[in-house]
Amino acid sequence: MSVFSRLTKVSSRFFHRKMLEGITIGVLAAAVALIAWYAGVLDRFEDATWSWRVHFFARGAPSTASIKLILLDQQSLDWGKRQIGVSWPWPREVYAPVIDFCTRNGAKAVSFDVLFSEPSAVSVSDDLKLEAAIGRSPFFVASMCLHKEADFSRSWPDYIRKGRLFDIVNLKEFMAGRRGAEYLRPSATFPIEEVAAKASAIANVIEEPDGDGIFRRVNLFRIFDAKAAPSLGLAPLAAGGGGKPCKVMLHKGRIELCGLSVPVDRKGKLILRFRGPPGAFRSYSAASVINSQINAEAGGADTLKDAKSFKDAYVFFGFSAPGLADLMPTPLGACPAVEIYATLLDNCLSGDFLRGIPPGWVVLSTFVLALAAALFLVLRAVRTWQSVAAMAFFAPAPLVLGFAAYPAGFWWPVVVQELAVAAALTGGVVVNYATEGRQRMFLKKAFMYYLCPAVIERILENPSHLKLGGERKELTIFFSDLEGFSTISERLDPESLTRLLNVVLSDMTDIILDEEGTLDKFEGDAIIAFWNAPADQPDHAERACRAALRCQEKILERSDEYERMAGAPIRMRIGINTAAVVVGNMGSTQRFDYTVLGDAANLASRLEGANKFFGTNVMISSETRQRSGKGFRGRRLGFIRVVGRGTPVEVFELCGVEAGAEWGDFENGLARCLEKNWEKALELFESIPEEPVSRLYADRCRELLDQPGGDWDAVWNLTDK
Repeated sequence: MSVFSRLTKVSSRFFHRKMLEGITIGVLAAAVALIAWYAGVLDRFEDATWSWRVHFFARGAPSTASIKLILLDQQSLDWGKRQIGVSWPWPREVYAPVIDFCTRNGAKAVSFDVLFSEPSAVSVSDDLKLEAAIGRSPFFVASMCLHKEADFSRSWPDYIRKGRLFDIVNLKEFMAGRRGAEYLRPSATFPIEEVAAKASAIANVIEEPDGDGIFRRVNLFRIFDAKAAPSLGLAPLAAGGGGKPCKVMLHKGRIELCGLSVPVDRKGKLILRFRGPPGAFRSYSAASVINSQINAEAGGADTLKDAKSFKDAYVFFGFSAPGLADLMPTPLGACPAVEIYATLLDNCLSGDFLRGIPPGWVVLSTFVLALAAALFLVLRAVRTWQSVAAMAFFAPAPLVLGFAAYPAGFWWPVVVQELAVAAALTGGVVVNYATEGRQRMFLKKAFMYYLCPAVIERILENPSHLKLGGERKELTIFFSDLEGFSTISERLDPESLTRLLNVVLSDMTDIILDEEGTLDKFEGDAIIAFWNAPADQPDHAERACRAALRCQEKILERSDEYERMAGAPIRMRIGINTAAVVVGNMGSTQRFDYTVLGDAANLASRLEGANKFFGTNVMISSETRQRSGKGFRGRRLGFIRVVGRGTPVEVFELCGVEAGAEWGDFENGLARCLEKNWEKALELFESIPEEPVSRLYADRCRELLDQPGGDWDAVWNLTDK
């Protein structure tokens, strides 16, 4: 079995084993990550990456300017105590100017994040003044609380017109399914009758944070006593409906209402797209609003400079004073609760909702990423830098996907895929270190005497190069033979002949492999090699010429040792040709060689034989001469016509980097010869009688001069192979 046949079988088994290892690592890595994700172990880490994305992409929308906040801040508490002599809690009548200010300036809706669940401790008239202000407002949203505990009211009071503005069409069918249970709340706290009687809508103000205490989602509806209560941030949407009920359809994963299709999770919550850090919405101190309204009622002008900006605005009133404990932590920092509701309304007005990725897509994408990372690392990362590159590409890939998905409106889980990829990469590195290193060292050691390292690396990286078939490619082909080896072999016994061949061919092969040539085969004392396959080598002709000169130098360097072993001087003839040939695996499916086919390969062999005729050591074709560059010196020998080839070939002798002093006379003589000026050519050739090629040309010139009318096309016809 040939070297390449054995290498094919080893590499094939190696490739399939690595493929199985990569798949196994990828599947296990994805499975471990998905189990951790499903169990909620990764939630706290996912929340951190979510905050990164929120910080990066938080931007205002056109609808943001239409939402105003009026905040009862510390300044307002101090003002109330100092200016009007009221301490906390404020009397109800103090809130009336806030509502009247919004009504007078054309606000579309006013939503109060204040629960008036008990009658005023001041007087009945205190509640009536607030009721009157609510009645003057075109659209007022009052607050109620829906509780998980069953310790409060368990039915709607008669004075509240249940479901006035949000009519859930398919409530019974939806609640019949298991997913409806997430919407249920068993008890509630309601506003007093004076507030509820004139309110346009009553909305829930109890929100539940994520597991880490951060508010990232809000509920749109909660179901209590077979009726729906919207969130305080959703209720103002009905302000443009002219008092007509807004038809609502509850679906798995979305809610249709007021012409919108809002994506929600299984608990009926919407993922908020935050507009910025606390303060993203224009806010006003309650004290400044009240002052402005009091001044306007007294016949003066608004002291609030941009009071007109409240025209058609959605206004939320809430608390921001630290002592009132109504701050909610968000990914961008703690903010008043009304900012959460304002963000919900803003998302609905702009329609740029964030959607969660279906679990099926998470599972699929996690497996794909883990498999891709593991397979690439196991199959393709054969060097350290490739492993580093694989890690640099795959490790940030989930994070890049998460960031890319956010502006497109998707919340893409990052940590589960990051964990899967990290596990796959780690597993791949461990497997490569434990198995591939030993396997590669075994293959390199087994074939280092037959193939150059570049060829072995190329095959190990892509075993498909060992399939049957070839490609047309320009190569530089090297053919060498020992001069007079038949005579030497007759003189030596088999053991001595074998020892001589092993020494000489080992020296020459080392040089060829050192120049990254591909050793084709040995044929007795002959060596056939080539460059530029299977690995591309732009300087293939230069490498072959350098190898030929180094071989000749090695012959001279060890000439005494070779002569003692052979019983005669050792000389090597080398022929080199550069041309397009077919190179690849030739043979049967069970046994084949990586070799070359074509006339160019035969010409290299003929050039090696032509050295005997000219008395030279290294002969190269004109194509090789052109591609070998200017780093080598050689002389033109003329034209030859070899056996089996009718077209003459221009050939050169490769003599190293230094030119002989006699080259000028020879080249001039060759030029005169090509001009058929036999007398002048003879004169020049005879000036260097010790040079064998010059003697050859001189003899031919004499023959032509001795034969009147003799003619010659200056092409040597060689009859021997």
